[in-house]
Amino acid sequence: MILKNLLQPKKPRKIFCVSMQRSGTTSVGRFFQDHGIPWAGWPADRDNNWSRSVHEGDLETVFNSPDFKRARGYEDSPWFMPGLFKILHHRFPGSKFILLTRDPDAWFKSMKSHRNSGGFILGTHKGHSMTYRRESDYYDLLDKGELKGLEPYPDMRRRTQKDREKMSLDGLDEHYKKIYQIHNREVEDFFLRNDPDALFHGSLDDADKWMKIGRFLGVNVNPTYDSHENITPK
Repeated sequence: MILKNLLQPKKPRKIFCVSMQRSGTTSVGRFFQDHGIPWAGWPADRDNNWSRSVHEGDLETVFNSPDFKRARGYEDSPWFMPGLFKILHHRFPGSKFILLTRDPDAWFKSMKSHRNSGGFILGTHKGHSMTYRRESDYYDLLDKGELKGLEPYPDMRRRTQKDREKMSLDGLDEHYKKIYQIHNREVEDFFLRNDPDALFHGSLDDADKWMKIGRFLGVNVNPTYDSHENITPK
């Protein structure tokens, strides 16, 4: 029995999907749930306002929250925020990371077609601007008084369209696609240099991605399994 246990691959301490939003994050969350991995996704961020804590540099509030402690697999915000993957790697040694990427044009189209955003930003004005390097736009709006009455980090459970309609995605295709590509490259470069075995980098369009992720995590995946949430309209 002892020998058998030694031969079995160790399960990773935690699993972080650090893919940018609109890159299969919700589908990864479904994968976690379908394979018995305690999971935290957008609902946990919404209920705990983890994104605000990360942007304010208060990471221990996130790590000490019951929802974080309960979970082993994490996806969506705030895990794709700039540079956070480096902190997670050092803070939780032995963890695994998943990065799914897609064609930048298809990604930006998905950003603009997000059903709840209507072509405006995803998330809050301040949080979105920090993630997508639009801080100058944010502070210009703030100085002009156009964000008067709007909280920098509104309660995500009661957020309205008004909380994001001051910042549009129109005409910023190249800016966003560049940020998207830089994030993906930074993640890949960091783990290539520091811990290549800790990262799975795959294409969202790869039909075999779930089998590959299963092998990466030591999870048995049915060959017919598929998970495709939040499909971008044609």
